[in-house]
Amino acid sequence: MVVLREGICPGMNEDFLKALQNKDIRTGVLVAVRRVLLAQYTAFPVSGAELYEELLNSTAILSTGIPSLDKLMDSGLYTGEITELAGSPGSGKTQVCFSVAVNTAHQLKQTVVYIDTRGGMCSHRLQQMLQNKTSTIEEQMEALQKIKVVRIFNVFSLLSHLQNMRRKGLQKISVGGGSVKVVMVDSVSAVLSSMLGGKQNEGMSLLMQVAAELKMLAKDFNLAVLVTNHVTKDEKGQPKAGLGQSWSHVPSTRMLLQRVKNEESSSLRTATLTKSSRQACHLMQQFDLSQLSEEVTTPISGKRKLENQ
Repeated sequence: MVVLREGICPGMNEDFLKALQNKDIRTGVLVAVRRVLLAQYTAFPVSGAELYEELLNSTAILSTGIPSLDKLMDSGLYTGEITELAGSPGSGKTQVCFSVAVNTAHQLKQTVVYIDTRGGMCSHRLQQMLQNKTSTIEEQMEALQKIKVVRIFNVFSLLSHLQNMRRKGLQKISVGGGSVKVVMVDSVSAVLSSMLGGKQNEGMSLLMQVAAELKMLAKDFNLAVLVTNHVTKDEKGQPKAGLGQSWSHVPSTRMLLQRVKNEESSSLRTATLTKSSRQACHLMQQFDLSQLSEEVTTPISGKRKLENQ
């Protein structure tokens, strides 16, 4: 038997000691107390192999509908992660988002939440892509119904919508049995860039809140988050993703989209991998915007295939 006192073992703090004394418990068998404290307050041990197996079973990889981009990203968009497309106006960011939306809604029969912050959503373009994949009006309408467009033009509305999706769940948004598998923000910089820089401390706080909400959505609901971002110039005059150093840690994968040099009127674009945990950076692929309406036969690949429902 020992007299119980603060610090005698892990977890024996002042509050816990007072609680025991209120129950007229002043002595005890140290081993028994230590076992109780360890059982209540220590983390349950999990092996690295178990964590890896859980990751394999929960991760799906969704095709963008563009084979060259899928190859660049090691098969496509990973659920549970944030992927970013950075580029100047006309680089193809929104067109790639359209391709992801159509491929997910039509091929995978899953729901997409498309948050449009610039007014760039074009339903005619979506329908044009779908018409090249199926000739039936019924299938086209079914796919369009699975693309949920939300128009938001300031960061406060964006935050509110993201929080509502997380708190209320995404099942209410789902259509026809398929779950929400992709959330897009096109573009995240449109509502954040004007609030950053100088002494605008509120802007940095809002940026981190948006980042946190997107990360929680990706992790908690096992979906892929795709965002677009503008570009600025680095010290060498080369394009780099905007929103600063703090935001650079948010996406797990980042691609820089650019027009092919000396082909200003061309539909050819290049995608350069500038951040990835799976592929070597600075890999580059070329794709043609004019071919995005052509049917792509590979709907999905990955650790766990997402079956059509």
